Amino acid sequence: MRVDTASLTTTATSVRDLERRSSAATLSDMEVFIFPELMYSLVLANIMSPRLWRWRDDPWFADLPRLTPYRRVLRLRQYIMDHYAFNLDLDTWGLTSKERELARFRGYVSPETLAQSNALFGYEGDRYYFDIDIRTHFGLDKYEGDVIPYWKTETVEAMDAFRFKPGYEAGAGECVSLAALYAAALFVVTGLPLKDIFLMATPLHSQNFLDVGEGILTNNRRLVTKAMWYNGTALSAQARRALENERVTVVAHESGWIHVLYPEATIDPAAYTLFATKLRHFLRTPLSPQILGNFVRHSSDLQKCMQVRTRRPGGERHIAMERLLAYEQGSPYRFNDETRERLLNEVEEEDFELQPLPGRLVLDDLEEFVRQEKIDILTPEGFARLKERFGATCASAADAIEGLRRFCLTEPRLPDAAAKTLTPEDTPLALDPAMSREQIIARLEAVRPHNQAADLAFYAYRDLNRTEAAPFLKAALERSPVSIAACRDLDNAAVVAAVRALAEESIYDEPGRLAQPDEVWNYGRGDGAEKAVLLANLLCARHPQLPLTLEVAPAAVTLRAGDEAYRFASSKGLHQSVWELPTDFAPR
Repeated sequence: MRVDTASLTTTATSVRDLERRSSAATLSDMEVFIFPELMYSLVLANIMSPRLWRWRDDPWFADLPRLTPYRRVLRLRQYIMDHYAFNLDLDTWGLTSKERELARFRGYVSPETLAQSNALFGYEGDRYYFDIDIRTHFGLDKYEGDVIPYWKTETVEAMDAFRFKPGYEAGAGECVSLAALYAAALFVVTGLPLKDIFLMATPLHSQNFLDVGEGILTNNRRLVTKAMWYNGTALSAQARRALENERVTVVAHESGWIHVLYPEATIDPAAYTLFATKLRHFLRTPLSPQILGNFVRHSSDLQKCMQVRTRRPGGERHIAMERLLAYEQGSPYRFNDETRERLLNEVEEEDFELQPLPGRLVLDDLEEFVRQEKIDILTPEGFARLKERFGATCASAADAIEGLRRFCLTEPRLPDAAAKTLTPEDTPLALDPAMSREQIIARLEAVRPHNQAADLAFYAYRDLNRTEAAPFLKAALERSPVSIAACRDLDNAAVVAAVRALAEESIYDEPGRLAQPDEVWNYGRGDGAEKAVLLANLLCARHPQLPLTLEVAPAAVTLRAGDEAYRFASSKGLHQSVWELPTDFAPR
């Protein structure tokens, strides 16, 4: 029998490795920020998942080989839209405290630095977020004082399992979960090479940049093309929010990562340069009448400074922009394309003014100036000319023109590669879309000793036949508050009965893969091995000094808690071993 002790060791290197590997099992917002390599380990775990590979058999993807790369991405987008909801329920994975998390990561980052980069620790954002009150916007204001949510990221299986929770009809996940799912599915289902996929995290969001055509951004469940970025709609305004108002803290790629806080980086310099160049190209566009109209739609403040002119029998007429936009509601016509005159024909005569409205720009004149003068608002000269010509027309015109320039040009605040010491991984992942799932897993197994993301992928994959038990158990006993809170008023016998009453079904289909205790509890189901770990978590919280041992066999797991023994049948086929549960875990 193999004895696998889960007790913590004391050397700095081993403690850091244990913390990192343990974090791969829970993938909280804080953990992914501290250990940026975890972001890609989740992508790889999803790539290994047979659940994702079954998507390829869905009739929805039957004609995928005949489609262009862009059309394949769109097909995947619709599948994700149909099967997953965006989840921002901060209570899903329970609560922790700032003090607890700061103590855990004190040796990694200072509280002051963390407050500049993480929403849970005081980050207040920039222009936009100051205006909306960030804590209220994200629901953080309901947590008093030191209390914060765990905000964990889910594997594809955990996302699918949301359908077992009350109030969910399908799968769900938060922004990092959706970004990782997109990245993995783009590779497995659409065949997009990993080299063309870049994951980005800001303090409040996570999205991907895809090197397809002029570029595509993922934004939670949706996609944003360059044309959509500038279309002025409410959806595009939402998609623009993070890159316009926040700095990018982490970029993750198949070649490695770069983090705004760490002096070292592992990403390939050429890949990062290509990414930065293409992202900047995506985030800038020349000014045209079409873009001008889109910005008017985008900016409610500017609408109050604009009017539209048209010719009617008897002379010119003028209408306030916000009044004209009201006519767009329920109409197939738009003010900023070739259907403008048709829209104006729908306007009631009493809504027109015979004279120009004082203190308002005439959109037609501004469009003609842009068209004839070919103004390049991205240059200081072009910006100055536009401001000189129209800046004094109304009280907010100068601000509006500055806003127009920002609309046409977003300068992403990326980590500075020149300031980093680049230490690439010893061995590249070298995964190809033509590989089978088995070949991919074999490749990741082969490069584990020389590629950190590949190694951590197996911990994120929760395969305890391929990893030691200590990291998984550390995560289970330290970071599973939901089940503890739910059973707080039950005695020990009732707790055991509640655990045994859960459905006998794991959310993970494969042998060796285990769900964390709060996944078992939240989704109301688990294999016997998972139930044994859940019960260990509950008893450990009640009796911290109680000796706990898990006797593991392929067909059963027995939890020994002091003089008591609790046996659970299991179909996980775990290697026979003894897991000594630690008594030196972090205090709850």
